[in-house]
Amino acid sequence: MHEIVQRMQNKEIRALARAITMIENDHPEKLQLLSDVFSLKKGARYVGITGSPGAGKSSLVNRLVTHIRDEGKTVAIIAVDPTSPFSGGALLGDRVRMNQHFTDDGVYIRSMATRGSLGGLARATKDAIRVCDAYGFDVVIVETVGVGQSELDIMKIVDTTAVMLTPNSGDVLQIFKAGIMEIADLFIINKADLPGFGKLKSLLRELVMMTATEKHETAIVKTITTENKGIDKLWEKMKEHYDYLYSTAEGENRRIRQQELEVYELIREEIWRDVKYFIDNNAELPSIEATSDPYQLASDWFEKWKKEEGS
Repeated sequence: MHEIVQRMQNKEIRALARAITMIENDHPEKLQLLSDVFSLKKGARYVGITGSPGAGKSSLVNRLVTHIRDEGKTVAIIAVDPTSPFSGGALLGDRVRMNQHFTDDGVYIRSMATRGSLGGLARATKDAIRVCDAYGFDVVIVETVGVGQSELDIMKIVDTTAVMLTPNSGDVLQIFKAGIMEIADLFIINKADLPGFGKLKSLLRELVMMTATEKHETAIVKTITTENKGIDKLWEKMKEHYDYLYSTAEGENRRIRQQELEVYELIREEIWRDVKYFIDNNAELPSIEATSDPYQLASDWFEKWKKEEGS
């Protein structure tokens, strides 16, 4: 673990890739690796791009990275793709749309399959962000899978969450029912040259007015990625939001809430790992049958595990 971390400090990109692979594969020494990495964090900006399938997230990220690189900043991209429930594989289409950045040493692209994880992210996404930060990237962009009304995990790990919408999103009422609207630090209306842009922007303005505070108002940015329009303004609004966070207590409070959620999640993972091992290696436990009462069975197994732990 220490050797990999040392190689990362020496800017070896293979060590970065190896570290993320170990995290994805749940290596036995993963926690030690992450603990070493945590002490190296350098304060990268974490940006999340989320929205429905087909909104143009990958194309926008591609344009945004070009703009950030023009400022001389380095960028890591964590692009999450859905996993097939049948084969377990994933079509990592983000790499196709961002191929112009492959030869740029200042850009690192990592595609991740959700592997059945819900919430719009892969289980290893949060840790991969931290590894990219420790490596020394200035900006880490996370692109979620195409999400619906309740995939909100992105808000737990980034500084700025951008929710992308399009004028052809369908029933606007369905959009406004979605919990995803409540996590937006800024809104992006992509494909703004399509009919319905004005109506969608007016509705978003009403939402923003209802949620605005004295110190901060959620920005609405229109983009047309096919024409590279609006990308400069989007990046400016992202920087403004970051500056707002860390010129007030909001940024520190957000990081504290995120750290709290992460600690609880790590505890849950460790408990589940112990419980699963106990169940798999205890022949005395009753087997599951088609007529089994799952509530009673779960209660019995958990009680037996607690007694085993106590002994």
